[in-house]
Amino acid sequence: MRRSGRRPGNQDTRQSILDAARSVFAERGFDNASIRAIAVEAKVDPALVHHYFGTKEKLFLASMNSPINPAALIPAAMAGPRDQAGERLVALVLSVWDSPAGAAAVALLRSAMSNEWTARLMREFVVTQVLRRAIAELALDDEDASLRAALVASQMAGIAVVRYVLKIEPVASADAETLVRALAPNVQRYLTEPL
Repeated sequence: MRRSGRRPGNQDTRQSILDAARSVFAERGFDNASIRAIAVEAKVDPALVHHYFGTKEKLFLASMNSPINPAALIPAAMAGPRDQAGERLVALVLSVWDSPAGAAAVALLRSAMSNEWTARLMREFVVTQVLRRAIAELALDDEDASLRAALVASQMAGIAVVRYVLKIEPVASADAETLVRALAPNVQRYLTEPL
């Protein structure tokens, strides 16, 4: 006899949880979404969500089909001299977009530009998983932290659109080092210098 409230462990259950997670994260945002709310939406026990995905963060990354885990990459990129953080962050972003994982990111970016639901999910990913981590690693606790994060996002989104979506030359074929040298001073200013 099966326990009520649980589905048998299979791909349909996993997919139902992912679909519910996308819906709840898009509607409520990462911070206001809960495993319990996602389980209710998926019509499963919350323990089953934990069984498949572990934490809310891991579920969010899975629901985004994220090719990377910012929790593993951002701290390493931010480690080092504070006055070189912009350079390291731009280099990290370009290394991800230029890697095989970048194809999934480009598809998600294209979708976000034409679909509000996808835009909400991508916004939550960029803010909660990338920018918030970078700001925390730099220990920026001043009142401008949100503005600084959004300005950094403007540079990263801009280069992603120009290089990988629109493919505007010579940026589209420029080597990463050239782009890092060009973009890093602005990103550094946004991160640590007076606005």
